[in-house]
Amino acid sequence: MTLTVSVLGATGSIGRSTADLLDQHRDRFRVGAVAGGRDAAALARVARALKAEFAAIADPDGLPALRDALSGSGIACGAGPSAVIEAATRDADIVVAAVSGAAGLAPTCAAIRQGRTVALANKESLVCAGDAFMRDARKFGARLLPMDSEHNALEQSIGTGRIDDVTRMTITASGGPFRTASRERIAAASAADAAAHPTWSMGMKINIDSATLMNKGLELIEAHHLFGIEAERLDAVVHPQSIVHALVTWRDGAVTAGLYVPDMRVPISHCLGLGDRLSIARGKPLDLAGIGSLTFERPDEERFPCLRIAKAALAAGAAQPTVMNAANEIAVAAFIAEKIRFYDIAALVERACEHFAARFPTAPADVEEALAIDAEVRRWSQDALAA
Repeated sequence: MTLTVSVLGATGSIGRSTADLLDQHRDRFRVGAVAGGRDAAALARVARALKAEFAAIADPDGLPALRDALSGSGIACGAGPSAVIEAATRDADIVVAAVSGAAGLAPTCAAIRQGRTVALANKESLVCAGDAFMRDARKFGARLLPMDSEHNALEQSIGTGRIDDVTRMTITASGGPFRTASRERIAAASAADAAAHPTWSMGMKINIDSATLMNKGLELIEAHHLFGIEAERLDAVVHPQSIVHALVTWRDGAVTAGLYVPDMRVPISHCLGLGDRLSIARGKPLDLAGIGSLTFERPDEERFPCLRIAKAALAAGAAQPTVMNAANEIAVAAFIAEKIRFYDIAALVERACEHFAARFPTAPADVEEALAIDAEVRRWSQDALAA
């Protein structure tokens, strides 16, 4: 049986890895829609290569360039948020939600409300509106497949086990480019320094979130919602080799771990296979003897305060994760633009969480409220940076 797949965030790192697998298994998949951000030429290349039926670019001004790039292909196209929503809601067996940041919330939610099977790589959907998002998934009968490497490893490690028998879920972090650096060295880091991830090839924003360890905080919040597990049973450790992606500790003391080489095609293939194992051409087998040793260490929340802030937001609940994510996206953009320094990211995020704690004392009731909170926090954060 041929499955129809739509890919949101088709021009990003996860989108490109997804496209590679879809190309390898053309006999199993057809592509209904692809969506990208601003790069019309890159989106058109993906759409042509995958023979997509529809391509959507988020930039409202990108339609002429996309239409020109697709000329003669027979691929329909659109531009702007409504076109991305169309890509998300077209008929599909699997929707890959790989748009980066809060921008992915609306289209991912739209797919959920169609009752789709969603391969979720947009963690911000759960960070910004976790309660409402999961409620919609249950209401509309949507199936969520964790595509982030850590959460996919958790799901595979749990297998047929019961979540009530789990005493701890642990996700791993590479430690980023500053794992062994002094606080003084980190404080002086440039955006290029922070983006030099030692293991993964990701987008600029995610690389910097990895350098601050905010990414690991976002993933703890994601795990809380995906698996319905309390903050007290969640943990993160630094694992520089990036071979063990997650561990599940059971009440009897046994530990199940998810191991594979750091290649996003592994969790992507697990999602696309819907229970079947897909082969990965040009995949590198895991050679534990060749690696020699696997090491683990506690993250230093003094040098990396964003992880502490994210844990506090998870523990506080209400709209704190929504606020934290919005402020972080503004702060990281300012850091990339060289308007602030590395530790100013954490400082702004913490100020925002404190400022809005009383303003938003409950969790967003729905995705629309989450987006309204997100917009207000972004305005406040921009003003705070300009002051």
